[in-house]
Amino acid sequence: MSDQPTQKLQKFLADQGLGSRREMERCILEGQVTVNGKIAHQGQRIGSSDRVEFNGKRVTKPDSCKRIRVLILNKAPGQIVSRKRDSQHRVTVFDQLPKLVNQRWISVGRLDVATSGLLLITNNGLLAHRLMHPSFVIDREYAVRVFGTLSEAQLKASLEGVELEGVLHRFSDIQYYGGTGSNHWYHVVLMEGRNREIRIVFERLGLTVSRLKRVRFGPVILPTRLRTGKYFEASPADVELLAKWLKIDMSATLVPNSSDCESCLIDYPGITKPRSS
Repeated sequence: MSDQPTQKLQKFLADQGLGSRREMERCILEGQVTVNGKIAHQGQRIGSSDRVEFNGKRVTKPDSCKRIRVLILNKAPGQIVSRKRDSQHRVTVFDQLPKLVNQRWISVGRLDVATSGLLLITNNGLLAHRLMHPSFVIDREYAVRVFGTLSEAQLKASLEGVELEGVLHRFSDIQYYGGTGSNHWYHVVLMEGRNREIRIVFERLGLTVSRLKRVRFGPVILPTRLRTGKYFEASPADVELLAKWLKIDMSATLVPNSSDCESCLIDYPGITKPRSS
């Protein structure tokens, strides 16, 4: 038996930017992946000498100078976070992105169809995986418009948690951001990205959410000047800070791009932006 180092096949594929680990697991189950000419199986491990093919095309580890890229997208309501349009033919966030050669764009988590705001998209599977992994304890901040206001007792309940079908849903922080008439804004922070969690908490407290927009993902903020439905590419400096924070080897992976955008990072536990002199 060979004693060469091995790694999980789905991790290898995701690291090459072909999709998330979950997507790669599905592709393996569907028979889209072969190893040394044989259909791959779930849980398979591979070594450096193994030949891996995805949909008939060989997958090789990219050279060290391939650039890690991160897109900052201001998702519009009505867009879906999916590679293919659904039965209603709704526009996907991937429709507008630049084409990649031998790679795929990967969304960092999801936003439901009615939710707008910050969505991170990258060509690097490892970066996407670590941004989503609970061990990195990355919070998310949302701007929420509701009909009415919360009492002190309701604010306390939103932090302590409300139960639905045996699951406790709670905010880690909530701040009132003003409003007029019946429309009022709150900013809430979540430590996880559970489906419909914000709507569930407000509904259990008797308020209806009329707008929901993500404005921050960990250290990445949504620039106020970025129009709905548009995106820009994060600067190499921001990508380098993110990668180092996520303990990703950045040796020779940064190549200057045409992005002249301002930084979209804020100081955050583990990240300190350099100060200009």
